This record gives sequence, structure tokens and C-alpha cells, in this order.
Amino acid sequence: MPRPVWSGAISFGLVTIPIKVLSATESHNISFHQVHEKDGGRIRYQKVCDLDGQVLEQHEIGRGYELSKDTVVPVTDEELDSMPLPTAKAIEIVAFVPASSIDPIRIGDSYYLAADGQVAAKPYKLLREALKRSDRVAIAKFAWHNRERLGLLQVLDGDVIALHAMRWPDEIRDSSAVAPPAVEIGDSEVDGAIALIDAMTTDDLAEFRDEYREALEELIHAKAEHREPATVGGAAPEPEGQLVDLMAALNASVEQARASRGETGEHATVHEMPAPKKPAKKTAAKKTAAKKTTAPRKKKAS
Repeated sequence: MPRPVWSGAISFGLVTIPIKVLSATESHNISFHQVHEKDGGRIRYQKVCDLDGQVLEQHEIGRGYELSKDTVVPVTDEELDSMPLPTAKAIEIVAFVPASSIDPIRIGDSYYLAADGQVAAKPYKLLREALKRSDRVAIAKFAWHNRERLGLLQVLDGDVIALHAMRWPDEIRDSSAVAPPAVEIGDSEVDGAIALIDAMTTDDLAEFRDEYREALEELIHAKAEHREPATVGGAAPEPEGQLVDLMAALNASVEQARASRGETGEHATVHEMPAPKKPAKKTAAKKTAAKKTTAPRKKKAS
């Protein structure tokens, strides 16, 4: 169980729910030190004052806002602490919205909210069940590191309320500048892309792992043990040349996706619908022959 990173309360109208905030994720990144390649010595960084050249300790360092190149306005911790911040110790719910209305690009770090003590169990469950039955998420404001933030409260796995940090609307850049130019695509190409989506659809993300990190760990252990590193994961596939035909690329991708799952069959290929054939025109000779063939026979005289 991770240690709480923040404690306070959820403010839900006149209902107060004491909670503890715990990080919902953990990083498995491998960190490196900078070293002197010649002798392996660590590279150290020192905090030095530009004016007098002195190396400073952390307690000697404050904050300042740069108005211009030559003007820095100092701001003390006491001044920041005295700023009016109603959400300093509370996650204040300000609205409820459908979960489908949230743009994923606005979602940041995620945290679990744990009920703090027995007195918080009932109101915590009340909010949790209300969110589940209404099929909504809560929009909240909270303060963290001397800054007011926007957050989203959502029920996960049916039992736990999670807090997702959100970006403010003015923090999202306009996407119109990166939109692709207008281009025509055919229905058969869309059907091919959907077939590829179907072939790659899965309900279990646990099968994926960080092969690069595993290979890097093996490299580090092998060097520490003075041996050659073992092969971890597969080598990156070599490009086989650019497929100009989009349908050919989709067909190849569908077959590759199905083969990776051990699936075979005719249905793995996406076929482009052929254009309907026009009936061939009959020549004059064929028309005459057809008339002779279909002409009624004369009855013989009795």
C-alpha cells in the first residue's frame, strides 16, 4: 500500500467526507546518473548565485518571478501560504457531467481516494453509489503545491473513487493546426480499416509489457556480472518497402494481426468490391442468329 500523498476531505454539498489521497500509479523507469566516462566519477551539480558566486544550501533559496531580464520579484513562502485558497484542504465538487463528455486529452495523473476512518465510510459509499447509478463523474476543484487545480472523480472497479487531475480549458492547445488536409477515401478502405480494428481488438491489456525496460535491465545485470546480455524480446521488424496500395496495406495488416493470434482463414482478407459489369452489346450477326434460333417452326401439312 503506497503512503498517502495528501489528506483532506471531499466537499459534496453540505456533506464532508474525510479522505486520504494515494497515488494510483508507479513509475518503473530506469534512472541513470551522469558520470565521467574516463574514470566513472559522478557528475555533481551545485546551486550557485549569479551575483556573488556562492554555493547555496536549500534553506537559502527562495522564489522569484522574472518580469524582465533585469527585474525579478521575490515571493516568500509566507506570502504564498496567506493567499486565499478555499480548496486548500478540500476537494470541492462543483458539478456533475456524463463520463462520455470528458475529453481524454484533459486527463492527467490519477490517484485513489481512501475513506479516512470509520466516520467517512458511509458518506464515501453514498457518493460512490450515487456516481455509479447516475452514470456520471464529478468535476472538482482542489489545491496542490500552492496552485488550484481541476479534477475528475470517477468510480473504478465498482468500489474505489479515483481522482484524475485535469487540465484547465486554456491549457489545451488548438488542434486545428495539425488537422490533415482534405482527402477522399472509399467505403472499401474504411471497411478494411474496420476489419483491421476487429482483428486487433482485445479485452486484456495485461499481455503487454515494456520489452525495452526488460532488455535494459538485462544489459545492466549482464555488465555488472561481466557476461554477454541474453536476448530479451524480439528484434524490430525490418521495413519491407512502402506499400503504395492502401487496400494491399490493410490486407497485409489484417493477415499479420490474425496470424499473431494463431487465426487463419479466408475471412482474413479484405476484398475491394469489383465494379458491376455492363452487358456486352450483340453484333448484327449474333442478332440474326438469335432470331433464327427463336423463330417458331411451321406445322407440317397433314
